[in-house]
Amino acid sequence: MIALAVVRAAELAAPAPVSVCGPLGEQGVLCRVVYEATNSSGAARAAEILAKPFRIALILLIAWVVTRILRVLVRRFVKHLSTDAADRFAALGKRTGISLLTPAEASLRREQRANTIGTVLRSVVSLLVWATAVVMCMQLLGISLAALGISVGIIGAALAFGSQALVRDLVTGAFMLVEDQYGVGDVVDLGSATGTVEHVTLRVTRVRDVDGVVWYVPNGEIRRVGNKTQQWAVVNLDVPVAYETEMDLVIGALNSAGAALVSDAEVADALLLSPEVLGIESISADRILVRISIRTVATKQWVVARALRAHVKKALDDAGIDPGLGQLGPQMAPGAPVSKAPAPPAHGGITELGS
Repeated sequence: MIALAVVRAAELAAPAPVSVCGPLGEQGVLCRVVYEATNSSGAARAAEILAKPFRIALILLIAWVVTRILRVLVRRFVKHLSTDAADRFAALGKRTGISLLTPAEASLRREQRANTIGTVLRSVVSLLVWATAVVMCMQLLGISLAALGISVGIIGAALAFGSQALVRDLVTGAFMLVEDQYGVGDVVDLGSATGTVEHVTLRVTRVRDVDGVVWYVPNGEIRRVGNKTQQWAVVNLDVPVAYETEMDLVIGALNSAGAALVSDAEVADALLLSPEVLGIESISADRILVRISIRTVATKQWVVARALRAHVKKALDDAGIDPGLGQLGPQMAPGAPVSKAPAPPAHGGITELGS
């Protein structure tokens, strides 16, 4: 009986958890757990003081873990995106028998596009997670989010007004990459610059022109894109001949030039279709333009165009057709005196072959 009385007296003397951890409904979980475990008011008060820092640390730890998990998922998605693009290129090549890009070009293009998209996704994920964590920490510290929201809104409006161009560049660059408008190795016309794309980011596109000049074009300044090397290209060659030239003879010579081009081992792999003589393109008082066209592999149209000009020149010489003076060979007998021909027009001559 005496022992029970001592215990009862000790219980009555010890402070209740309500007085130590605060009134009911406002008691901290950590304070109550520590008090019940240790029956020490000092430890409970210390736990109550450390409760908010502990919760903030826990929120930040959870935010870090969630961010890491989401980054891993984004990395896997980007890898899948890159592999899926490679499979589509390979499948398209098997179906058509056409290799639109070399393996190195395709790999570089896929890698850069996937990495840029992955960078955007990781940044967005990190921003959302950490913004949520900061808001939760501010609520624990008792900071008024309404007043803070007004201040942040004013600052954000000022920053947005001053960084409109930057935001426009980033948004435009994201859409360009997602839509695959162009990539590294493409020859593009961006309006302000024309050349080969060397590097693409969300903010800027780096282009090198035929003179070796490097242009840095902000993506937000690009209003239209002309991609000269996407999937396939077309070479259109306008051949000028004198007005009096027999058209059947010209068309036959151009068909011979096209056949010779197909047999040319240096460019045969770059041809997707056989050359086609489309016919008369235009007529003027002194000459006629006859067009020959051919579809080529992307990035190879300039090499094919040069080879086609050479074969057209040879075919016209063999047929006795002078692009500036018309049909001469068949009209001249061997050993006959050559009369002085009138001077060709200023815009005539073999240099005008091609468009």
